[in-house]
Formats: sequence, structure tokens, C-alpha cells
Amino acid sequence: MENTIIINPVTGEKIAEYNRITIDQVQEKINQSNTTYASWKQKSYKERAAFMHKLADILDENKEEYAQLATQEMGKVIGQSRKEIEKCALVCRYYADNTEALLKDEIVKTEATKSYVTFQPIGVVLAVMPWNFPFYQVIRFAAPALMAGNTAVLKHASNVQGCALALEQAFEKASFPEGTFTNLNIDSKLVKAVIEDKNIVAITLTGSDPAGRSVASIAGQNLKKTVMELGGSDAYIVLDDVDLEKATTLATLGRLQNNGQTCIAAKRFVVLDAIYDEFLALFTKKMKAAKMGAPTDTDSYYGPMARIDLRDELHEQVLKTISQGGKLVLGGEIPDQKGAYYPATILADLKPGMEAFDTELFGPVASVIRAKDDDDAIALANNSQYGLGSGVLTSNNERGEKIALQLEAGSSFVNKLVVSDPRLPFGGVKNSGYGRELAAYGIREFVNTKTIWID
Repeated sequence: MENTIIINPVTGEKIAEYNRITIDQVQEKINQSNTTYASWKQKSYKERAAFMHKLADILDENKEEYAQLATQEMGKVIGQSRKEIEKCALVCRYYADNTEALLKDEIVKTEATKSYVTFQPIGVVLAVMPWNFPFYQVIRFAAPALMAGNTAVLKHASNVQGCALALEQAFEKASFPEGTFTNLNIDSKLVKAVIEDKNIVAITLTGSDPAGRSVASIAGQNLKKTVMELGGSDAYIVLDDVDLEKATTLATLGRLQNNGQTCIAAKRFVVLDAIYDEFLALFTKKMKAAKMGAPTDTDSYYGPMARIDLRDELHEQVLKTISQGGKLVLGGEIPDQKGAYYPATILADLKPGMEAFDTELFGPVASVIRAKDDDDAIALANNSQYGLGSGVLTSNNERGEKIALQLEAGSSFVNKLVVSDPRLPFGGVKNSGYGRELAAYGIREFVNTKTIWID
């Protein structure tokens, strides 16, 4: 069995190696998680919250160590890595403080003496998680799942196994019972066997839509609940009344944040014709000025992509778009240096049918699209197989809200980049998946919504 090799995306050099576990070890760990579930589900919300608060404190206390690890393994700019760990602690505290209210019994008046809906845990939940937010994606699922009374096993991306191990150790330091949260360092070929294990009751996946289709298919064959948060090609409509200085600053951050590798990143900018040329010129200036550099340097705006193969795939998408008639305005060339670097790139005058219009570009490449008017902009934004996030940039909030309500996506933000917030549900439609994470909607995905009737 091959071990997991971690390659530094800045240098291309090996930085760590982790032992993968066998299928027998996997089954042993899942059995332990199921055994722990029997006692964990009996604990009160207050008892579970004490563990979760301790975990939040450990995340805060070790923020720099965890942030450096994330940056080293997947290339995230260090300042953004620190914010990621801070957000993890925030989510832990949110569910520690609010789960009891979120899962409070709901009294329903009927002819019964007493009838109500109660929310009970269901068992061991498997999470298949990506590398782009190696700590937050995991905590976003684990905090609500565990606070609801479930236990969790994690299949993390191979290139962030250091982060996966650090998370498992953080749960141990917080004194969670053995088996409450377990990392499974396995080859992706073993995921099918894990899903089929009788003690796995549900699966949540964040990743590409092909990965989602595969996992959902296996889960469906085994009648197991799934939540899928998949790819996105988020459209931001830029209206002709916008403050261009603010809009282009926001657009630059939206496209280069996390080195352009975010499912809910601003990817397609649908700009009204009246300001298209002006927007493109200023946006180009700001994208060009953004410094690409080592993610540990505090003045780097963005760093390398997570892996060389992902960088090369992105470049192929750029070349294909150009061959289809897209206009290369900025970037588009692989730099002559070590690592998985790719420059800030802008493709303009895009139309449906072009690669950068139709598919997700997971890296620092922006797609700019011209629209005749509001209705045309809405149609272009909705002309997508994806529906995760979306946005409207305008000086008129009422106009922006009217358009946001017409965008086919799980989230639509006006004058702000789409973010996930524990107080609000997060997820997508179309090929961006189904189900929700966060808020009451997310925590209720992995519970038994049970009716109680007393005659």
C-alpha cells in the first residue's frame, strides 16, 4: 500500500509522508465510532457543548501552528489561513451555544393529548472533504454533526493529511471520547467500502460534481442519506450604477482569494454594456497589481495553486477558451519558476459554449461577460450548470435585491462576496449539489426528524 506523500506547492518538494491504513483498520475505526455513538448520543447538549468549547479554545491557542500547516500543504496565503482557523473556532462556539435551541422539540397541536416533533441523532456520519479549506470544511460538518449527537469519520484529501491528523489530535486534546471524531487516511478507492459499511448511516461531501455523482450513486444503492456541496461557477452581475472603484476591488479579492480556489469564489463577471469597457480596464489594472508570491510573505496577495496537475488543467481550460474565441486580457502563461504558480488571468468577451463560461475554473482566472441590460444579465448568469453562489454589485440595494431573487443559486449576496456563515444555511442547486450545511437547516440534515404522539 502506497503512503500519502505531501508536496509543498511552493517548491514542489516532499515535506511529509503519512501511512495509509488498511481496510481492516478502517472497519475497526468505524466500529469504534459506532460504539462511541451509543454513549455520546446519551450526553446532554450541555455536556457536548463543554467538549466543543474546549475544542474552540484549542483551535485558538494553536492558531499559528495550524495556519502554517495549511499554508505549507496547500499554499493558502498565511493571513487567510489564520482567518480560517479563527472561523473554525467561531463555528464550534456557535453550535455549542445554539444547538439546544436549533433542535428544540416542536409542539404541534392535534387531537392528541400531546404531539410533537423531536430531532434525534442517527449514528456515524462519513465526511469526504476537499483540500481548499482543510480545517474549516471539516469543522463546518463536524461541529453540528457531533453537537446533534452523531459521531464522525473523515476521509480528507490526500494532499492535506497533515491537517487531517492535526484535527484528529485537536479533538483528542479536547478530551472527546475515542471514536467521536476519527480520521481515515485511505486511498480514494476504499471510499466505496466505507460508504457500504453497515455502521455508516449518512455521507456528506464537498468537492467536484463528478466526485459527488460517484459518492451519491454508491450511497443511493445503499439507501443512505447524503448532502452534496459541489462545484460552482458563481456569477456576479455588475450593474451600470455601480461604484467602479469598489466593484473592481471586490472583484479582485473575489477572484484571487484562496489563490482562486474556492467553490463560492466570484468566477463570472456579467457586466452591463454601458460600463463594460471601463470595468474591464480597471479590473485588469487591479488584477495585474495583485502580487503573486510565497504564501508565507505577508505582502503576497495570492500564492500558488495547490498542485501542479491542477495548475496545468486550469491552463488547458484557458487555452481552450482562447481557441473558442475568448479574449485573453491578462496572464494566461505558466511562469518559469518552481511550484504550482499561475498568474492572475482575465478572459473577456465570453459567450455560452466557451469553456470558461460553461465550466468551473478553479484558480486565479476571471471570466468577463458583456450583458445588454438587467434581464440579459440575469439570463447569462443563470445560463450555467451550477448554482452555488451569486452576487449583484450596485449602488441601489433595492434594484440589487430584485435581481438577487431571480438568480438560480443557493446564495445571492448584494454588494458583498458570498461567504458561509453559521447563522445562515449554505448549499447549492443544479449541479452544485443538494442539502444544506450550517444554521438550523444544516444541523437537521443528519438527524431523525421524529414524530411523537400521545393519545
